[in-house]
Amino acid sequence: MRGYAMLKIGESGWIEKDKPELGPLDALVKPLAVAICTSDVHTLWEGAIGDRHNMILGHEACGEVVEVGACVKDFKPGDKVLVPAITPDWNSLEAQAGYSMHSGGMLAGWKFSNFKDGVFGEFFHVNDADGNLALLPENINPVDACMLSDMVPTGFHGVELADVQFGDTVLVIGIGPVGLMSVAGAALRGASRIIAVGTRPKCVEVAKGYGAGEFISYKDGPIADQVLELTNGEGVDRVVVAGGGCDTFIDAVKALKPGGKIGNVNYLGNGDYIKIPRVEWGVGMGHKDIRGGLMPGGRLRMEKLGSLVSSGRLDVAPLATHVFHGWDHLEEALFLMRDKPADLIKPVVVID
Repeated sequence: MRGYAMLKIGESGWIEKDKPELGPLDALVKPLAVAICTSDVHTLWEGAIGDRHNMILGHEACGEVVEVGACVKDFKPGDKVLVPAITPDWNSLEAQAGYSMHSGGMLAGWKFSNFKDGVFGEFFHVNDADGNLALLPENINPVDACMLSDMVPTGFHGVELADVQFGDTVLVIGIGPVGLMSVAGAALRGASRIIAVGTRPKCVEVAKGYGAGEFISYKDGPIADQVLELTNGEGVDRVVVAGGGCDTFIDAVKALKPGGKIGNVNYLGNGDYIKIPRVEWGVGMGHKDIRGGLMPGGRLRMEKLGSLVSSGRLDVAPLATHVFHGWDHLEEALFLMRDKPADLIKPVVVID
């Protein structure tokens, strides 16, 4: 089969590989559409997870089942499916402890284009198919379905980690596709006021549609200073970090009320340490919680998120700003995500 791979840090291209072999619990899937993620950019050009050689990239897709292992009960060839970016091993001790995304070790539930070939190929392998795949609702198109792989569950997980409650004032730092889904998730959870950090006009426009009412630019000075000014010095109840870098936590802590919570789902692609301001963290006793997590994967999560979209409660269509048709456009879409033009939120390639 053919796949688009990371050849080494900074280099990518098309290669030929054998089709993946299936175990009794696994499925072989061919993509109907794939989406490019900023994580692909971090992996390929920054070496954020280390060097990888001839590893097929990509972790966002929806697809059609081609073959299943002998013990797969709920899926068959021809089924169209939602595919989560995180595919845990559900019989692991970590899954039993409630942290399926770390099954087999920290972050090891993230397998596509990390520990094994990803979804930018003519076929891809899904472990524990009954536990990880979900049937694609008929009224969700393949482009929208790709947003359910990673963008929606990651953005929503930031809201879960921050424990957003009814009436909260919430700060969302970064309004790329993940941050936009954090805005949407905070609104669905009942936030009364959502302040968003971001400057690209297209992202601001979409964030308004999802419920953000006020916007801050880091170009106008420290984020925390602007938040405190907007809130009369009180700060916010919750912060979702969906963009920035290691120093972003300085502003997140400063902007947070005592007793508040920070949920981080930002992929920190470089740097060795995170900085936490001592005094504003209450010299260690301010009850300002910081939680960072990899999104949950799995079938139940996909089914629930799929129902949000299929019922009309969540519209993910604004995320896909650039839609291409055919494998020949995959590299173009990948480089577009790297360069991030002003009108881009998310590029998707439909496999016609």
